[in-house]
Amino acid sequence: SKGIFIDNINGYKDHVHALISMGKDQTIAKVMQNIKGESSFWINKKKKTTLKFEWQDDYWAVSIGMGQLKNLRAYIRNQVRHHGKVAFENEIDVLEKEYGLQRIKD
Repeated sequence: SKGIFIDNINGYKDHVHALISMGKDQTIAKVMQNIKGESSFWINKKKKTTLKFEWQDDYWAVSIGMGQLKNLRAYIRNQVRHHGKVAFENEIDVLEKEYGLQRIKD
């Protein structure tokens, strides 16, 4: 109902990866607000955790080209295997170095 298309999603212990297709009038901030808000509401309403569920304040986003879809889908599907090799704390640093990415703070 929010016009957000989640192509692929998976997580590992303390974080989630999602491949999202956005509309031309959507912003990353608004999409993340909707995803976090709707999902935390649902998790708490359905009592999926013993404590109140809350997302952290920040998030990390990067755009990709169509040629990268297959690899990114595989990466998202294989989080357990991936995090057996790379700790979450180092994941963004590895991605930034591997793909020449730069962090932009809101």
